[in-house]
Amino acid sequence: MRIALAQIKSGTDPAANLATVRDYVGRAAAEGAQLVVFPEGTMCRFGVPLRPVAQPLDGPWADGVRAAAAEHGVTVVAGMFCPADGERVTNTLIATGPGIDAHYDKIHLYDAFGFAESKTVAPGHEPVLIDVDGVAVGLTTCYDVRFPELYVGLAQRGAQVFTVSASWGTGPGKLDQWTLLARARALDTAGFVAAVGQAYPGDEIARIGPTGVGGSLVASPYGEVIASAGADEQLLVCDVDPAVVASARDTLAVLRNRSASAQTDRAESRG
Repeated sequence: MRIALAQIKSGTDPAANLATVRDYVGRAAAEGAQLVVFPEGTMCRFGVPLRPVAQPLDGPWADGVRAAAAEHGVTVVAGMFCPADGERVTNTLIATGPGIDAHYDKIHLYDAFGFAESKTVAPGHEPVLIDVDGVAVGLTTCYDVRFPELYVGLAQRGAQVFTVSASWGTGPGKLDQWTLLARARALDTAGFVAAVGQAYPGDEIARIGPTGVGGSLVASPYGEVIASAGADEQLLVCDVDPAVVASARDTLAVLRNRSASAQTDRAESRG
């Protein structure tokens, strides 16, 4: 399976960002990618009011992503914002491609490091799994990567590959944490983690919120970094072999042993 990570630098104009999506999808398809993953906030970067730019899943921005995926026969995952309750939005991933029309609303909101995403964003509640050419892919967003139980749950449902679409905040040690967390989730699940972030937007924009540090990467089921990007805009293309997941899960046995431990705990509680 060939995955392309589109490490872009979103601006505040959804139409311009959609043009970037079209460009990167075309480039990824030309390189043989089956799955093209964009960052959180592809529709519009953080740091501006989100409700005015939010659109429904059947609106023109999402339809534009669908059209790009259909034109090139690939699956595209991209971050957008949809209207929610009151003045809030949902932080949503649209997933679209051959036989796929799905979306995931970010479950774990970024109320950390002095930022309060929950003030403007309503949380999602349901994990989402899609099938890309017979490969089970779990969808996650940014701060989700700090919560291993989400990834383990997706793995127990059959996910072999996990995407992380992020707009990671800057700060001391933050880039190292991003890399470490992606690798840790790969080890937790013995699956591939394809983590794409916004490119670094420059010091001035970086000061206004979580607007990206770059550092997109693909981690193997054994936690190895098998492809990585720098800070600037880049299309990172990487081949992953789903057969390795089955082998790793047999070797590492973390999912099997976790299930066995849970069964023992339930038996003891009944006793």
